[in-house]
Amino acid sequence: MHVQEWLDTVPAVAVYAVVALVIGVESLGIPLPGEIVLVSAALLSSRHSGINPVVLGACASIGAVVGDSIGYAIGRKGGRPLLAWLGKKFPRHFSEGHVATAERSFEKWGMWAVFFGRFVALLRIFAGPLAGVLRMPYWKFLTANFLGGVVWAGGTTAVIYYVGVVAESWLKKFSWLGLVAAVLVGLASMLVVRRKAAKAAAQREAAEPETVPAAD
Repeated sequence: MHVQEWLDTVPAVAVYAVVALVIGVESLGIPLPGEIVLVSAALLSSRHSGINPVVLGACASIGAVVGDSIGYAIGRKGGRPLLAWLGKKFPRHFSEGHVATAERSFEKWGMWAVFFGRFVALLRIFAGPLAGVLRMPYWKFLTANFLGGVVWAGGTTAVIYYVGVVAESWLKKFSWLGLVAAVLVGLASMLVVRRKAAKAAAQREAAEPETVPAAD
């Protein structure tokens, strides 16, 4: 079952909880489809399913900030051995190459890496644990984490909600035009077919040899 279809079968409170939980777990360093879940829930909220987009954005923001903070604490306590363990458990995401790339980003950009990392799938998973491993001051991490989480979660929810509402409005506007266009295409096709059929019949009649009268 598709994520959006599944979310549509559960109460709104459960949708808020699932979004916050999935994004939070992803943010603390475990690869989960947090962005997919958030986008699916935001689309549902645009279809008047009882999901409040403001509450949804707030829950997503809380999940992002809290998850990243837990990931920071785990990374600070676990250190490099934690990254090695994650590399064995999730080699696709925590390979040595990915870790090295993330480290270079953090060393070069610092707080900005945490902020903009929220918008990049790979860095979104790395940000919390890696900031802890690299001993980034917590106040810097918390500032960038909070701003990045709110802008990413709230912005994504707002954009997807608006796009969904606009798309639904346009579909309603053009539904009758689509019906009229379909009817016109059908009539035109019928006229073309009838014309071709009449032309083919005339050609067959012209091709038939004229009947020669029998001799007396």
